[in-house]
Amino acid sequence: MSKTIKRRSLLKLFPAYLVVPAVIVSTAKVAGCAPASISNAGKTVILSTWNNQDANNLAAASTKNGKNTIDSIVEGISHVESDIEDMSVGKGGRPDREGDVTLDSCIMDHKGNAGGVCFMKDIEHPIQVARDVMYHTPHVLLAGEGATKFALERGYTKTNLLTEAAAKQLEKWRVESKYQPIPNIEQHDTIGMIGIHDGKLGGGCSTSGLAYKMQGRVGDSPIIGAGLYVDGKSGACTATGMGEIMMKNLSSFLVVEFMRSGDSPTEACEKAVKRVADKIKGSKKDQQMGLIALDRDGNVGGYSVLPGFVYAVTIDGKTTVEKADSFFDKIED
Repeated sequence: MSKTIKRRSLLKLFPAYLVVPAVIVSTAKVAGCAPASISNAGKTVILSTWNNQDANNLAAASTKNGKNTIDSIVEGISHVESDIEDMSVGKGGRPDREGDVTLDSCIMDHKGNAGGVCFMKDIEHPIQVARDVMYHTPHVLLAGEGATKFALERGYTKTNLLTEAAAKQLEKWRVESKYQPIPNIEQHDTIGMIGIHDGKLGGGCSTSGLAYKMQGRVGDSPIIGAGLYVDGKSGACTATGMGEIMMKNLSSFLVVEFMRSGDSPTEACEKAVKRVADKIKGSKKDQQMGLIALDRDGNVGGYSVLPGFVYAVTIDGKTTVEKADSFFDKIED
């Protein structure tokens, strides 16, 4: 029996006057009751989607070497972009159905400054270019040839992003040309990373997008509010999974707004996921969305539509991998 059925069944079984007290308890924090969770205030905290422990450790080490939150996040994500074994980000990413590897990325700091690139070819580190868009242009998002041209003008070099392994997988896919997104593939997808250091929040996101997508398709990763959102007074959130879901619901922005209203990071992620899960039509097996969040006190949380989503957490140099709770109990066939 699914969680959804269980919840509906409970509402049918119990009269309203038995449900109301639970609502009062859950909203007690609005009336000034402090949450029971232990605060990480003052600590350096780094979170990233999936099992990206190495990226977390690099970002955390960068903060110890004097770099700020944004530059440390860029260093962590850049490591993943250069890892050709990770076929969902940067060099070695799976191409679109035309054989082109196109990259999307965005970045945002505690002041609300943001930058991004999408449908960019031939540049290995879109997260670094996104940072340059934020710092060195009046714009937020550059696309396609314009993004590549800007990167080359900034001194980046052209790189062949299509590896032999990715090219072979494309040829195998072309035999049937069946477009079927796979949730939790390789326990990787987009890398989203958020963090706080010296009290300043920041975040970044990078991906090569859905494998064998239609040429020109852009997902949530470069879209502020969908794949990433940061508010220096409330918190930060980043997302992974089926980008179209986050784009339709501005899920990262929604999570931060829930935290602004007093929800913990986990509560905020769960609320945003429930709103999406109620709208999902058709098979649930390809409708994954994973969210991770961090509030201004360094508290962390995550939640997903489908089981299997994990995220890496580094607090003052100690890294663990956490398994997120999910709305649905299993991936249906």
